[in-house]
Amino acid sequence: MNILILGSGGREHTFAYKISQSKRCKNLFVAPGNAGTESLATNVAINITDFEAVKNCVVENSIKMVIVGPEDPLVQGIADYFAETPHLKDVILIGPSKRGALLEGSKQRAKEFMMQHNIPTAAYESFTAESLEAGKIFLEKLNPPFVLKADGLAAGKGVLILNDLEEAKTELENMLAHSKFGEASSKVIIEEFLDGIELSVFVLTDGKNYKILPTAKDYKRIGEGDTGLNTGGMGAISPVPFADEVLMKKIEDRIVKPTVNGLAEENIDYKGFVFIGLIKVNNEPYVIEYNVRMGDPETEVVLPRIKTDLVDLFEATFHQKLNDINITIDERAATTVMLVSGGYPEAYEKAKEISGLENVEGSMVFHAGTKSENGKVLTNGGRVLAVTSLDDDFRMALKKSYQNIEKLSFDRMNYRNDIGFDL
Repeated sequence: MNILILGSGGREHTFAYKISQSKRCKNLFVAPGNAGTESLATNVAINITDFEAVKNCVVENSIKMVIVGPEDPLVQGIADYFAETPHLKDVILIGPSKRGALLEGSKQRAKEFMMQHNIPTAAYESFTAESLEAGKIFLEKLNPPFVLKADGLAAGKGVLILNDLEEAKTELENMLAHSKFGEASSKVIIEEFLDGIELSVFVLTDGKNYKILPTAKDYKRIGEGDTGLNTGGMGAISPVPFADEVLMKKIEDRIVKPTVNGLAEENIDYKGFVFIGLIKVNNEPYVIEYNVRMGDPETEVVLPRIKTDLVDLFEATFHQKLNDINITIDERAATTVMLVSGGYPEAYEKAKEISGLENVEGSMVFHAGTKSENGKVLTNGGRVLAVTSLDDDFRMALKKSYQNIEKLSFDRMNYRNDIGFDL
């Protein structure tokens, strides 16, 4: 069948890499794609939140399956658009309905869902510009550090963790009164800080059945030792060494099952991924957040470990037959290290030539922010390349990734040398 992947990052390149290996994939398209997807698929230059343009692409190319990479089209209701459009309703689309996507589109909605279905999470209150002073008073009642979350989508950067009360009050004002994160921070969640170690659990669900995919741990901050500004992610490891059978049983019983059951109880049409951001506090799991798609760079370590044909998996998901399929996982560990532009996550320059890609051996290089021009591969984003390796344990896999990184270069290339330092 002809298949379309929506998105342009490392996550989408990884999906393209896996789906291109399927015997069931005839022609693969990626919109808008990048220099990496270009070698596996046909890139289509369309805006993926322009649903009319997506429809035209699907119809013109006889596409039978669409995988939605990023959150924006999901939150804007692309699944509903497909379900309601005569030419599209039989197309297999992987991604939840607009109601389902609110789990990521609104932090408040996610918190209310967790409370309603008894899913363990941090205590919280939400505030708007009108209740700014009440928010400051609420902060005074908490012990530091203070956690402020923009309610809406802020490209993974809308969460602040601050130790100083006055700074927390100032930032709350910046978010609510001065639109620090635009419309996303018109409402802000203040929640109690949970002290522990984080991990991500990925679930594929058809709204009734589910499969738990490999666990992963990503590293968000720009600086070594998890210091400095938050980024979209500087690297990841799968599986998470401390996610043993006991912890995973608690996660499945207390979080995964109530989440999927909650979606079913509320009649939410949900055929896609649930990315559950968790924190382990004294061996007990709590949900930090939901995302309604695969994470990036976690996708770059989770998908390479899935041996089952993704096309079969997605078809079963769409037809609510996920229970009929078994998932086979590669026992090896996967690691990825992100190469970023100098200056990222603040101001950075684009269009720097990347060299050495042809010299990489024993690792996979997924393109996150690249474009091709006159036969050259150029940087085209803050996060540029993800170097992924598989080996018997994560330390050996990391060694491979770092050895291959030495063969790659572009002007002001930056990366973290300590991925997995806390494990």
